[in-house]
Amino acid sequence: MPDGVVHLPPRGWLPDTTDDFWHAHPEYLDDSGHLVASLGGLLVEHGDRALLIDAGFGPESLPPDPGTPRGAIRGGALPANLAALGRSPAGIEAVAFTHLHPDHTGWAWHLAPDRPLFAHAEYLVAEPEWAARDATARDIAALAPRVRTVRDGQEIFPGVRIRISAGHTAGHAEYVISGGGQRLIAFGDALHSPVQVDHPEFSAAVDHDPARAAAHRARLVAELSEPDTIGFGIHFADVVFGRVRRGGGAPAWQPLPPTGDH
Repeated sequence: MPDGVVHLPPRGWLPDTTDDFWHAHPEYLDDSGHLVASLGGLLVEHGDRALLIDAGFGPESLPPDPGTPRGAIRGGALPANLAALGRSPAGIEAVAFTHLHPDHTGWAWHLAPDRPLFAHAEYLVAEPEWAARDATARDIAALAPRVRTVRDGQEIFPGVRIRISAGHTAGHAEYVISGGGQRLIAFGDALHSPVQVDHPEFSAAVDHDPARAAAHRARLVAELSEPDTIGFGIHFADVVFGRVRRGGGAPAWQPLPPTGDH
């Protein structure tokens, strides 16, 4: 469910990279020289039931922040994209967060116009992520009355299990969705760009524990190369669904076609 986009200065966001690296790999950048990261959520359906993993940035647009490695950011499209699929926000029974950064919680706490968009949903947060929260932050305080904490390995929805993958934040989580002989790993901010699939050693400037994040990315990339495994990268712009195929000199992240047998 796309919600918007954020532009990221590549050297600022991935500080272990060099100008020479980006000159050699312009395919990952837009015409202005930025990494383009999508914002939004993943809709999971089981019969008439629906779960949303992450909730976009919400109805805001902000200019670049020179004090951080973030460029211009805008959200706002998620409700229309839900409607295009015939889904009402009132039918979302739960919103499961990979972590509590504002580009993943936006529509869960912003008022639209006088109450949160997902007025009937409970909010699922990994126990260590909630324990490490800033309780004084406006968005966290707004989420708190409806939060239910969940444990590593817990099934939160039919066929959906949470697993803790700390590194980006203290309690960052991934969601493993199984069915039809396949599994999909919604890996949140363990990876921000397909370039990190080839270079898992590139940690983001905002990673809570860069070394731990890099070690997890290496394991995750190996797992995504296993048979019958699909990845979902919330920030992977127009290639959010894909598989990892290594060897042959091509980029390891191989996007799934828009239609076909996945």
